[in-house]
Amino acid sequence: MSGEGGLGQRHAAPPMTPDVPPALLQSPRRHGSVVFTVVLTIAMLAGSVVMAMVLFASSAPGALVIGVLLAVLPVGPVIAAFLWLDRYEPEPTRLLAGAFGWGAVVATAAALVLQSLDAVVLGSDATASASIVAPVTEEAAKGLFVLLLVWWRRHAIDGVLDGIVYAGLVGVGFAFTENILYLGAAYMGGEGIGPGGLGSAIGVFVVRGIFSPFAHPLFTAFIGVAVGYAVTRRGPGRWLALVVGYLLAVLAHAAWNGSASLAGGSYFVLTYLFAMVPAFLVVVGFAVWARNREASMLTRALGDAADRGFLGRAEVPWLVRLPARREARRHARAVGGPVAEQVMKEYQQQAVELGFLHDRYLRGTAPADFAARATGMVQRLQALRPYVVFPQPTLSGAGRPGAER
Repeated sequence: MSGEGGLGQRHAAPPMTPDVPPALLQSPRRHGSVVFTVVLTIAMLAGSVVMAMVLFASSAPGALVIGVLLAVLPVGPVIAAFLWLDRYEPEPTRLLAGAFGWGAVVATAAALVLQSLDAVVLGSDATASASIVAPVTEEAAKGLFVLLLVWWRRHAIDGVLDGIVYAGLVGVGFAFTENILYLGAAYMGGEGIGPGGLGSAIGVFVVRGIFSPFAHPLFTAFIGVAVGYAVTRRGPGRWLALVVGYLLAVLAHAAWNGSASLAGGSYFVLTYLFAMVPAFLVVVGFAVWARNREASMLTRALGDAADRGFLGRAEVPWLVRLPARREARRHARAVGGPVAEQVMKEYQQQAVELGFLHDRYLRGTAPADFAARATGMVQRLQALRPYVVFPQPTLSGAGRPGAER
């Protein structure tokens, strides 16, 4: 990536004007989106049919309503946690919704079909099905979304944090539908389940919705980490990473299910306290570390891009530091209204994407289409720049990118 050829000449920021061309506010289309959308739509329709049949066949209407109402409660907070991690380069809402939908209907339907085939063909008992078959089939079904996303929307995942976010939302969707089934069954009651009623359903909700809402997102996060690592590397090691990520997801899932199935569930609490909770804290700590690392990486990459003339160096803190990014958007809205704020958001987003791409160039792992993508990003930054006004520093230091904690 170089500053030759007239790309990225620095411009002085003119006063904000309302005459922003509408086309500037439209994000560029991604290659492969049509194919991915078609595949996702067909899979969602097929999965929805299967899950609708399963849900209506397994629960009475009242039990289904109770299951949905209780299952939806932990969804919002868990999704919010993943979106909090995804603040540097927010992923498209339609892809995040697709990840959740894949987990909720496609992965659950595929896993149920595979597990039913196993019961018929291999005759696995309940313990083997829960401890072995379920982890193998469910993690494969969930992880497939992340792999398809990389295959057809390869620019959607820039690193491990993106992988964690997409894999986590698939896991949230899967847990949502699975909880509906478990909660509905608990409400209806039966042999080996309990007396039924609202009390039984709430008891299951406490275990699954309060103490372990992170279980499925945690398992699939191992696949997300592996995919995020693989897309930034070259050589056979990245394929090994995918295998390791899947195996870790299966092992964690098997340990969790096995603790509830083996020895009458006597090891469940111990597994929860001394395995699942520490694993959850490790993954959370790793995700926070990865986000902080992204900040340092973006500062370095965009600083180098600024030295090459692609943007002003003084802009970098307003593009990288989260408090400064918010301040820049507030300032843009105060100066030029909602349109100016939208332009600022688009400029920040495009600069961050350039930073991720330029970092891969600096590390020698740039993708084959690097030159075309980088040129397109720089040209878009140039087109947006005349309509962007950053806050100006004051003598007291207010308004400096580093002034807000």
